[in-house]
Amino acid sequence: MHRDCANPFFMLVTQSLRSRVSHPIKTKKHPPIIIMLPPDSSIEQTSTWTKYNRRLCDQCQGTCCSLAVEVKASDLLRMEVTDQFELEENPKKIAKRLKKEGLIEHFRQKDGIFTLARMANGDCIYLHPKTRRCTIYPQRPDTCRNHPQVGPRPGYCAFKAKSTP
Repeated sequence: MHRDCANPFFMLVTQSLRSRVSHPIKTKKHPPIIIMLPPDSSIEQTSTWTKYNRRLCDQCQGTCCSLAVEVKASDLLRMEVTDQFELEENPKKIAKRLKKEGLIEHFRQKDGIFTLARMANGDCIYLHPKTRRCTIYPQRPDTCRNHPQVGPRPGYCAFKAKSTP
C-alpha cells in the first residue's frame, strides 16, 4: 500500500477521481496523477496558508477572491468601468461615481488606489457565486493577475477545497 493512502486528502481525491472515470486509461507514457490537497486555510491567518501551486486553483473555491482587491486607474480602464477621457479627470470624481455605482468601497487619494467593492459575504463583486470563477477574467486587475506573488503572504494562497456535492 502506498504510504499516502491513509492520508484523508489522498483518499478524498482518489474517490473523487474514481467517481468521474468509468474506464481508466492505461498508458506507459503518463503514470496516474496523484493530487495531494492541503488542509483548508484560514483567510485571516496567513500562517495557515498553503505554498502556492497553480494546480490547486482547480480544486479551490476561490478563497483569494475574498481578499480586498486594490486597483489602479489602468485596471479600471482594462475592466471597462472607466474610459481614457474620464481618466484625465480628477480621480476623486471618478471614485465618487464608482462608489455610487457600487463598484468600489474606498479610494486612497494619496496614491490613487481604489479598493473594489465586495458582496455581503466578502466575495469580490466579480466572482460568480455558483461557479466560483471570475466573471471578468480576461480583464481582471493586476492584483488578481499577480496573486499570489503579491499580497499578504507572497508565494502562498488561502486554499480551501471545493465542497463536494
